[in-house]
Amino acid sequence: MAKTKKYYVVWKGHKPGVYDSWQACKKSIDKYKGAQYKSFLSLQEAKKAFDKSFNDYKNKNTKTTYTTAAQLALIKKEVNFNSIAVDAASSGNPGKMEYQGVDTASKKVLFKIGPFEQGTNNIGEFLALVHGLAFLKQHNSNRIIYTDSKIAQGWVSKKKCNTKLAPNAKNKELFELISRAEHWLKTNTYTTNIVKWQTKRWGEIPADFGRK
Repeated sequence: MAKTKKYYVVWKGHKPGVYDSWQACKKSIDKYKGAQYKSFLSLQEAKKAFDKSFNDYKNKNTKTTYTTAAQLALIKKEVNFNSIAVDAASSGNPGKMEYQGVDTASKKVLFKIGPFEQGTNNIGEFLALVHGLAFLKQHNSNRIIYTDSKIAQGWVSKKKCNTKLAPNAKNKELFELISRAEHWLKTNTYTTNIVKWQTKRWGEIPADFGRK
């Protein structure tokens, strides 16, 4: 996943304020019960948010409002909106994981799976991409699919989820899904164009869960 500069607002923590690194933000919220914080893609948005309430920003669906004007211009010019976008979120590595696919233009959720008790972000990105491919084939769609994960693209290309996570009782259901995904890749053909979402240029992918 491509990385981009982020700013962090801490409304409730050891030292509320605006921070320009995750390390500084984490220090302010570590072991603080009920900490309130969120990331933004520009210092201007972060400062604006700090003057407001955390409740105005905690809804994950408001994430796209933090995209800078420059990024919005690039999105309008460069992004193919005849597409869907997929992404995953994992709280821990491993940890609870879920993934989803959305319509790129409207951000309408097309599918959302999980959470699974024990998974990784890479597994989620892989499953989201395979699910998206199957979804488009099922609907006989000519749309392209965006992912922000080079790892997922590589695994799909090799038709193998190359995770180091070991199977156990907690992730049995997840590994069953991985097996199904690998089987689908090996027994199906598709013409869908898989395109890397350019996070540095366009901001977070529309399917992002907004929890960073």
